[in-house]
Amino acid sequence: MDTTSQEYDKVIAICRSLFINKMKDYGSAWRILRLPSLTDQIYIKAQRIRSLQENDVRKVDEDETGEFIGIINYSIMALIQLELGVVEQPDLDVEKATLLYDAKVHKTKELMLAKNHDYGEAWREMRVNSLTDLILQKLLRVKQIEDNKGKTLVSEGIDANYQDMINYAVFALILMEFHK
Repeated sequence: MDTTSQEYDKVIAICRSLFINKMKDYGSAWRILRLPSLTDQIYIKAQRIRSLQENDVRKVDEDETGEFIGIINYSIMALIQLELGVVEQPDLDVEKATLLYDAKVHKTKELMLAKNHDYGEAWREMRVNSLTDLILQKLLRVKQIEDNKGKTLVSEGIDANYQDMINYAVFALILMEFHK
């Protein structure tokens, strides 16, 4: 489990660095995005991963790594939006956005550690393709919850689904690194 925690932190460090650099380039323009827009961005990335996994020919020489990183960062942005709400104009500086990012990662990692304990690191025996499918399933659930105006009868909320997507994407990146 210590290994998982360290690997998780390494993946998040890469994602966090990209998030900070994009904040420096673009500011917090993403703060104007409504949740369905963020969900759709994540969906596009997950669909691209699935296409890359299924197609023998690639017209662009890229692997899934960047798309999984995008899923992580967009999901964290969605969690921030859930907490703060959507704004009309960018309102976060790099420091404040990074603090929010770190808080969401901390909470999501705690969830991962608890589930990982209970499931006995079963994800290590999974295929990256299966993790992609689970992310797509979570996205379809989120879209349904969004279409239902956030109302659920027995299901966990949108935030738990975003957290699961983050954790599945981290697992995929760990597995991809391990299999190199």
